[in-house]
Amino acid sequence: MRAYAALIGLSLIWGLSFVFIKILAESAGVWGTVFIRCTAGALILLPILIAQWRKIDRPIPWKHLIVSGIMNAALPWALIALSETRIASNTASVLNATTPVFAGLIGFFLFKQRLKLQQWTGILIGFFGVLVLIEFKIGNIFGSEFIGVGTMMLGAMCYGFGSHYVRRFTPATGVVLLSATSLITGSMVGLIMMTFNGYSLLSFTYNTSFWLSAVGLGCFGSGVAYLLFYYLIRQKSPEFATTVTYLAPVSAMIWGSVLLDEPVTPSLIGGMVIIFAGIYYANRKSKASKVNMRSTST
Repeated sequence: MRAYAALIGLSLIWGLSFVFIKILAESAGVWGTVFIRCTAGALILLPILIAQWRKIDRPIPWKHLIVSGIMNAALPWALIALSETRIASNTASVLNATTPVFAGLIGFFLFKQRLKLQQWTGILIGFFGVLVLIEFKIGNIFGSEFIGVGTMMLGAMCYGFGSHYVRRFTPATGVVLLSATSLITGSMVGLIMMTFNGYSLLSFTYNTSFWLSAVGLGCFGSGVAYLLFYYLIRQKSPEFATTVTYLAPVSAMIWGSVLLDEPVTPSLIGGMVIIFAGIYYANRKSKASKVNMRSTST
């Protein structure tokens, strides 16, 4: 029961995160949003990391942890924030759900991972869902809608690459160290890029919405959410934990409609359903494999 409560809580937090990103990007800019999100999340995890520091296995793969932080935090979160300066938060959340689709392609082309026919079919279904979402205006992705739809898909690609990179190069790294160093790296990159683009902490628009979004996105959307996600992996399974991919966009639609008055269009719902169908089909276990799993467990 606790695992299901954690799953629902995680979907609500990550769905609301897209609303927070949209609010913060307006007052702190793209890289300011990355800096705030990563810094607040790191502050949540640092006490836990310090408490576990002596128990961490050495040597620590710092180079790979930094790359992981760039690909799993700094770059995708900047691309998402940039996207939400042009598109609605609920659209961004649905496009973000294409991460498993891009993870499959990146695994095949860059990490020599084999894909079955079923997985290729699921990927094609997922891309068809994206076409439905953008109402088949594919030319706009490379033109007027590149900053929006295009950058959001690039963000999903970063997540796809980052997930494979973590699995390949940091398999023995603990959850807290991996999460904390990713957030610290993202914070440093965000600060450097924010300064380079002429932003400073004094240039932010500070109001109630800003502070609520900063705490919600950083502390909960980045800090607490990481812990909930890895809790689900440990208590249940990676497959169970990643079902949040299906729930978070639905949550984002509700939050976006209630808090930002964003419309829920037929193309948005249709695209979301088709993308989810593709993800489900690509990861669905065959009857034969289910029988084998049952026989080996008895």
